Amino acid sequence: MAEEKEKEKPIEKMTVKELRVLAKELGAESVSAMQKEELIEFIKKVRGEPAAPKKKVVKKAKKALDVKEIKAKIKELKAQKEELLAKGEKEKAALLRKRISRLKKLSRRAAKLALQTS
Repeated sequence: MAEEKEKEKPIEKMTVKELRVLAKELGAESVSAMQKEELIEFIKKVRGEPAAPKKKVVKKAKKALDVKEIKAKIKELKAQKEELLAKGEKEKAALLRKRISRLKKLSRRAAKLALQTS
């Protein structure tokens, strides 16, 4: 058994497929819905290993916004878009529509993260 552990590669180096198989062997349910980080955390918890601190992924030159700030920006852009449409500037309005769409996606992501951290 000690030889088996030595041959086994580190959990962090395993693929998601390998982690799912291992998690199922350890008694996890609905492993197909788990992401790699969740699988690693579950396996370490079951084995009694200390969990590594979670890494925050921060992209350069991006300001972290909360949901309220994002929604305020969306309202502002919608007003600008309506003004442009009233003037007949459809191309510029289309650009704003794309920006609004990206911000909506970002707000959904931020709300999801806020729920996970609380």
